[in-house]
Amino acid sequence: MLSNPLRVAVAGLGNVGVGVVKILEKHKELIADRAGREIVITTVCARNKNVDRGIDLSSYEWVDDATQLADMDNVDIVIELIGGEDGVALMSAKNTLNNSKSFVTANKAMIAHHGCELADMAQKNDVALRFEAAVAGGIPIIKAIGEGLAANELNLVYGIMNGTTNYMLSQMEARGLSYTDILAETEELGYLEADPALDLDGIDAAHKLAILSSVAFGTKTDFDNIHIEGIRNIETVDIEYAKELGYRIKLLGITKYEDGNLSQRVHPVMIDRNLPIAGVMDGFNAIVVDGDFIDRTFYQGRGAGEGPTASAVVADIIDIARGHKGPAFFKPTEKLVAANPVSINQRLGEYYIRLHVQDEAGVIADITASLTLANVSVKTMLQKGNERDGTVYVIMLTHDIRETAMKDALNRINELPSVIETPLSIRIEKL
Repeated sequence: MLSNPLRVAVAGLGNVGVGVVKILEKHKELIADRAGREIVITTVCARNKNVDRGIDLSSYEWVDDATQLADMDNVDIVIELIGGEDGVALMSAKNTLNNSKSFVTANKAMIAHHGCELADMAQKNDVALRFEAAVAGGIPIIKAIGEGLAANELNLVYGIMNGTTNYMLSQMEARGLSYTDILAETEELGYLEADPALDLDGIDAAHKLAILSSVAFGTKTDFDNIHIEGIRNIETVDIEYAKELGYRIKLLGITKYEDGNLSQRVHPVMIDRNLPIAGVMDGFNAIVVDGDFIDRTFYQGRGAGEGPTASAVVADIIDIARGHKGPAFFKPTEKLVAANPVSINQRLGEYYIRLHVQDEAGVIADITASLTLANVSVKTMLQKGNERDGTVYVIMLTHDIRETAMKDALNRINELPSVIETPLSIRIEKL
């Protein structure tokens, strides 16, 4: 065992930061044995020193400005748990790496947008940049892809990458709650990000997908070309019809790479209820990876929370204590490829369509005419009325069609006078 300890500064003392302190204190001897050297916290940093965080921080030096941590003589490695795409977090990262000190973060937004730049800085300064905790919390998916599956050429990665929306969809199905009702409950439970749009609109999942694409395929992070949709338009009626048709609705991130072309998308999907990932409920995450020699691997676990995320952070610290400094994206930065983005408009597949229309003569004929004009072929149609208000839900499943044809059909249908609310479509994925 090395005699010199690894001296750690923790910037950000929210749930995850407190969790990191707890783990390093509780498992001090276990971690030292596994790391080959002692790991000690010397310094901590947060916005407010006077908050009761439920742990004793008196033995650590307090610093108010996270960007100063890398300049301190008693700090070998900075752990950033502040969050945010840029600002203090990004300044802290750059200062740390430029000072030839290793940097660990759980900040998915920052890595999704600036990961390649930071990886290049780490490489030039011969230090480590690690971000296992940025994706899927307690699932060690980055290590699994970059190390365990390193002998494979990977072509497809998909999964449930946001536990909050998975919880919401699960509860809507299990308890018959509306989106509005489950949203209010989720807010009360404190499951949503400070900016709820990050969860509800798929942005959080897209940050993680951008990172996984780069780790899996050796491409440069390209958040700007991810197609992103959230779950705001999903209602109980869609979940009920999905069940009747043999599907379950999930918010998935899907990335495919072939011949230099990269498809990245986050949106609700309908998938076969018998698939393993369809059975992943509540706040859990799950990732599926396809490779040429391993076929398909499946990873499931808690995607957020103090314990799982802090565990991933400490795992990165242990790696650095062992002397691991390899490339952040498992390839030298000069070999990361700028892939050609594939538009969602090129998607070919089946779709679920939900229409809410007046229950009157000629409506179905008008809908059918609109579909025909858009070259959309329907293989299944269901119709259920509401005698109280004289309206009906028309549910259709299409044959394989292009995304552009689907958009054309919905635009045409939306112009019909009998349509009460904007039509909804959900992509059916054969995974």
